[in-house]
Amino acid sequence: MAQQRLLLLFIFLFYFSSSPSNARFITGRSSPTDLVSDGISTVKNPPYLLFKPLVSAEETCEQTYGFLPCTTTALGNLFLIIVYGCLTFLAATYLSNGSELLLEILGPGIVGGLFLPILGALPDAMLILVSGLSGTPETAQDQVSVGMGLLAGSTVMLITVIWGSCVIVGRCDLHDSVAVDGTNTKGFHLTESGVSTDIWTCYAARIMAISVIPFVIVQLPQALDSTSGRHLAVLIALIISVSMLISYCVYQVFQPWIQRRRLAFAKHKHVISGILRHLKKQAFGKLLTEDGEPNTEIIKKLFEAIDEDHSGGLSHSELKAFIIGIRFEEIDLDRDDAVRKVMADFDTSLDSVVQEAEFIKGITKWINEAKQTGGAYLEPTAGTFKFIDRFHQETKREHALLGSEEQSDEVVEHVENPRLISFKAVLMLLIGTLIAAAFADPLVGAVDNFSTATSIPSFFISFIALPLATNSSEAVSAIIFATRKKKRTASLTFSELYGAVTMNNVLCLSVFLALVYVRGLTWDFSSEVLVILIVCIVMGAFASFRTTFPLWTCSIAYILYPFSLALVYVLDYFFGWS
Repeated sequence: MAQQRLLLLFIFLFYFSSSPSNARFITGRSSPTDLVSDGISTVKNPPYLLFKPLVSAEETCEQTYGFLPCTTTALGNLFLIIVYGCLTFLAATYLSNGSELLLEILGPGIVGGLFLPILGALPDAMLILVSGLSGTPETAQDQVSVGMGLLAGSTVMLITVIWGSCVIVGRCDLHDSVAVDGTNTKGFHLTESGVSTDIWTCYAARIMAISVIPFVIVQLPQALDSTSGRHLAVLIALIISVSMLISYCVYQVFQPWIQRRRLAFAKHKHVISGILRHLKKQAFGKLLTEDGEPNTEIIKKLFEAIDEDHSGGLSHSELKAFIIGIRFEEIDLDRDDAVRKVMADFDTSLDSVVQEAEFIKGITKWINEAKQTGGAYLEPTAGTFKFIDRFHQETKREHALLGSEEQSDEVVEHVENPRLISFKAVLMLLIGTLIAAAFADPLVGAVDNFSTATSIPSFFISFIALPLATNSSEAVSAIIFATRKKKRTASLTFSELYGAVTMNNVLCLSVFLALVYVRGLTWDFSSEVLVILIVCIVMGAFASFRTTFPLWTCSIAYILYPFSLALVYVLDYFFGWS
């Protein structure tokens, strides 16, 4: 509350200390008209580096809503950008905290998959929306660069600076190319410390890379130097962007269910590999014949050893005793569930007893599956087939990549007074939405006025400064979460970053394209689109096919940020790209 009162006090004081300015800049230097030209020398100052006087000449400004303060001075607009940026950060914080409270009560699924990503992108979407709704189409065309700068800056900052910072603060010791939870004895070693994630994080990175497709489509007419199809390209890109937004939200809603199914299947394969390895040891390596086929006689003897009451069939209790005797150290196994799945695989007669023929048939099927996965090859020295061991290693790796049961099978814990917490969550979401909506327009106006007063393109201001306000809450949350130094928290951290960029590329871009199409604006953002494509494709490809990131990988992310800014400057100033 103290921060909110302080911000309101700033606005109150500034309103009474500044009013629409009408001022003339006074200089002690001679007027250019008093100088004599030599007819040769001309000076051209780069427009991106030349600052105008801190007080503008004979200019006025328009108060937002008729009462919010405005100014034409550079320092005054800088102050307004800071104040409105803090308010936008406050809105993002309210939205983030309210979303977490709602998730605590309702759990994942609709809330975690649909509302959280949309609410996280809401401040950015608001700023983009008001940047294109302001005044006449000519004014909107001028201010819409603020929205594009925010979109590009937010995307680049999340998967460069924030991504690299999460690698640094979340680093653990690497053992066999996998981070060991909670260990950090290697310090800042570039190759022996880093972070590991699960396979679902790789999927999130791939989705992020795919989400740039609408950018490619809307940019095609300019790439082909065509002017006739630009409006149609905007419409097609808008349709595809909205379709991808809906598809992504549906995927997020059903992703926990998909993850649970995948993990359950991986656990079942792990049980199969564990039983086969155990039977191989019990058979003293004779589970297979010399040509690699299942040894029926040995399997019969193993069946008789498991059939303790010699009834000719394996009951549920006998199977459970057999499975309990096998050590499954790598996974937290539910023995009863494992017995049910083994019974379902073997008991084809559905009489709740596994007969000898069913046992032989079931083991034979499992061995053939292991051959397909592990590769049936003969060790030249030992003279034994090793595909069962390879199958076991593959199932261990698959289970590790899918993550822990805790992450995939999230259950909403009992909370005290859920009605009060629900009311608090809704109130925080409402306040955050109202603040974001109310101060988006004055923030865009302050950025535009500061750009006019300093000759710095509004794109660069929005690219560097505005993401600090709209994404600070996500950035701080991600970095703090990464400090827990666990694979699970690292997976959630990087998945959140990839998800935030994906929402920028589909939700915020959909809002932007709708503005361009409805208001008849010109799509002329080649350099910005190129930066987004380069960063998303490079980081997406980099994170799509690996689950461990040594410490040196953060240097790639840190290099991409200044490279992106320099690329936009070079393309704009030297090549005239917008």
